Amino acid sequence: MDFMYFIFLSSGLFLGWSLGANDVSNIFGAAVGTKMLKFKTAALIASVFITLGAVFGGSGTTATLSSLGEVNAIAGSFMVALSAALSVYFMAKTGLTTSTSQAIVGAIIGWNLYAKKATNTAVLLKIISGWAVCPFLSAFIAVLLYFILKCILNKMHIHMLMQHQLLRVGLVLSGAFCTYALGANNIANVMGVFVQTAPFRTLCIGNLSFSPMQILFFLGAVAISSGVFTYSQRVMLTVGKNVMRMSPFVALIVVLSQALVLFAFSSSGLRNTLHAVGLPAFPLVPVSSTQAVIGAILGIGLLKGGRSVNWSITARIIAGWFTTPVMSMIICFMCLFFLQNVFNLTVFIP
Repeated sequence: MDFMYFIFLSSGLFLGWSLGANDVSNIFGAAVGTKMLKFKTAALIASVFITLGAVFGGSGTTATLSSLGEVNAIAGSFMVALSAALSVYFMAKTGLTTSTSQAIVGAIIGWNLYAKKATNTAVLLKIISGWAVCPFLSAFIAVLLYFILKCILNKMHIHMLMQHQLLRVGLVLSGAFCTYALGANNIANVMGVFVQTAPFRTLCIGNLSFSPMQILFFLGAVAISSGVFTYSQRVMLTVGKNVMRMSPFVALIVVLSQALVLFAFSSSGLRNTLHAVGLPAFPLVPVSSTQAVIGAILGIGLLKGGRSVNWSITARIIAGWFTTPVMSMIICFMCLFFLQNVFNLTVFIP
């Protein structure tokens, strides 16, 4: 049973690899594109902090995604994850970023349609609202940070060389924070559909104990890290150079804006704090890091008049946001039929 579980889990690991190949470019693409960081340094930082975020902060968005459609057969989970992974992989082959969040949601809806189970529309609307708010919120934060940091630097009168070093340190720290937030927010996309059937036992190491879900998330994080090292460099250059030419200062703002948006949609602590003081809180939903980074880039680009933005590349990326969930839904529906009728596997329990 455990061996078969790992066979089925392979599609989730493939999806994790695809996420690493694709979504980490949104965080370090700007830094690598401006040559403030070497690719290998960025990949190492990303791998460490994605793992920490996934293991210690990934439960919130997982609960939301699980309630969208309760995939109740391991073969069905396998095909949901594989369909999402294939969609992301096909987009990554073109050198353009896309969203694993949108891919997995599309695949879950495809499973719901095939299994003739109702999609939780309240949860779906919550997720879609997060997608809709994400790029605009990121653009707003980017413009706000631009004015604040510009004012601080002007008042400090820092020498150009010192400013360069500070920006480099800022890109490392903000990239670490952002990859932590990515792991916390997006590990649900990779491993969420496998949580209910995880065969692991609680693992104790010294004073730390890790639940079966955290062990599953760790495996997903390892898969994400392998995608970062093996395939993300090309997509990093697309984000870092082709969408808009960015200075190191603008690159720092883009990463910080994205980090704050991802953190807002994945932090249970922030959500509880806002509720405690009577303020509205962000829903714990997996959002698109692609949308966050493109929103931040466009916010700064429009602030500068829009002339530096490559609008043709941007239009293709935005089109991918609509294409990805539909592609994933169709692939999942068709492959579930194939899996059930050719291999006689149980892809859903009535």
